[in-house]
Amino acid sequence: MRIAQVSPLHERVPPLLYGGTERIVSYLTEELVRQGHDVTLFASGDSITTARLVPCSRNSLRMDESCIDPIPHHLLMLERVFRMAGQFDIIHFHIDYFHFSMSRRHHLPHVTTLHGRLNIPDLVPLYQEYSEVPVISISDSQRAPLPWLNWLGTVHHGLPKDLLSFNPKGGDYLAFLGRISPEKGVDAAIEIARQSGIPLKIAAKIDKANHDYYENMVKPRIDGHLVEYLGEIGEKEKPDFLGNALALIFPIDWEEPFGLVMIESMACGTPVIAFARGSVPEVIRDGVSGFLANDVQEAVQAAKSAASLSRQSCRSYFEKNFSASRMAEDYLAVYRRLVSDANRPPARCMEKVSATEPQRQYMAGRLRSLCN
Repeated sequence: MRIAQVSPLHERVPPLLYGGTERIVSYLTEELVRQGHDVTLFASGDSITTARLVPCSRNSLRMDESCIDPIPHHLLMLERVFRMAGQFDIIHFHIDYFHFSMSRRHHLPHVTTLHGRLNIPDLVPLYQEYSEVPVISISDSQRAPLPWLNWLGTVHHGLPKDLLSFNPKGGDYLAFLGRISPEKGVDAAIEIARQSGIPLKIAAKIDKANHDYYENMVKPRIDGHLVEYLGEIGEKEKPDFLGNALALIFPIDWEEPFGLVMIESMACGTPVIAFARGSVPEVIRDGVSGFLANDVQEAVQAAKSAASLSRQSCRSYFEKNFSASRMAEDYLAVYRRLVSDANRPPARCMEKVSATEPQRQYMAGRLRSLCN
């Protein structure tokens, strides 16, 4: 199958450091190539892939200090995508809604994975306008704000099985990995460490928008002993950071669409202690790959019980449910359905209808709309 993957340009594929969407685009692209498909990746020019790369910016935009506005780069990328559209059987977008207007005007099989939050009022009129666009969710819970969209399925994220090595022993600290922001609950993670007496290591990036939150709510509570901040880490550091942890702490304060770090932790055999919001109950199996908690107090008790969980069972749960090969097969099933529908001949229109003249005019109009 000839497949185009269209990635955001904010990070390279795969990202050097933080970047969930671009990381999933990479895992999916490489698995599709491994399975023998002809894949073209539209991404930043510094991306690394075995697919055919169409560079749409010189570098990833977050790392490019000369980039002030990322939108023009994405619009130019879309011009290249649609100029080459006839070369593909299916185009898979990962850039939210940027392409919706152009996709509506081109008759080609396409699908969009929505990677972000959908509970934003500004999105409602936009998705109402483009409610026919075929989309895929990354968790069932992600759909809740917009259940009436043209959902074709839910595809949970997956990782290559050999990406993160299994650590059967673990360690004696709690890990927090990702982004420092109020919705990620770093302050709650610190409180869990304080009440449980178990050290916490934080490896996370700080966006400019969350600088004040870090300065006021996080930094004053970092003492270098019970709570330690390591900065932002990359792919190479993750196996040691996650694998040597007693548990990953994921105390989110929002409806998380997926939470890639949870399956990264499980791949290392490290259980996850997470607040049961958003996608969390779909990803974590309580008592097997971690513990679900409703508040800090429950998370504290879970942290004290984390060592009782089997790290091998945690790894096995990951392998069964969250591999890149399973993710690719799920997407391929959607691709094939869309391509099959596009190739199906249109239904014949009725040439004669026995009816009164007003009925005939009404039905003729309806038939024309159905056949277009």
